[in-house]
Amino acid sequence: MLTKSLLGLKKVSLVFAIGWTLIIAFLCLVKVNDFPSIGISITSVDKYVHITFHFVFTMLWGFYSWEKQGVIEIKNIRNIFLISVGYGILIEFLQEEFTTTRHADIMDVAANTIGALMALGVFLYLNKKKQNE
Repeated sequence: MLTKSLLGLKKVSLVFAIGWTLIIAFLCLVKVNDFPSIGISITSVDKYVHITFHFVFTMLWGFYSWEKQGVIEIKNIRNIFLISVGYGILIEFLQEEFTTTRHADIMDVAANTIGALMALGVFLYLNKKKQNE
């Protein structure tokens, strides 16, 4: 019963991780004018959005890795961090080359990296805490 429950949890975390990855691509590549207006400037929150995107990306894939391995493998989390940064760079490249309304921004890459670093820090903390138990 417990094994079946853990398998279900792994599948759910994988679905969330894949879903979030696709949401990032969609939201970063769609024309900004297609979004409904919410009364605030998109540019004023853009970097926070990038930080959040990659914090959640790294957390979701990290939790999936943790559930799959049964332990926090810092090597895996480091690789997920690098994948998150690489994915962010890929999205910026796609914005520049394949959209007419979006452009690459090195500060977006910096914000993506900050978000992924924050998640890496969470996993380092959780790993240290688990080792001290």
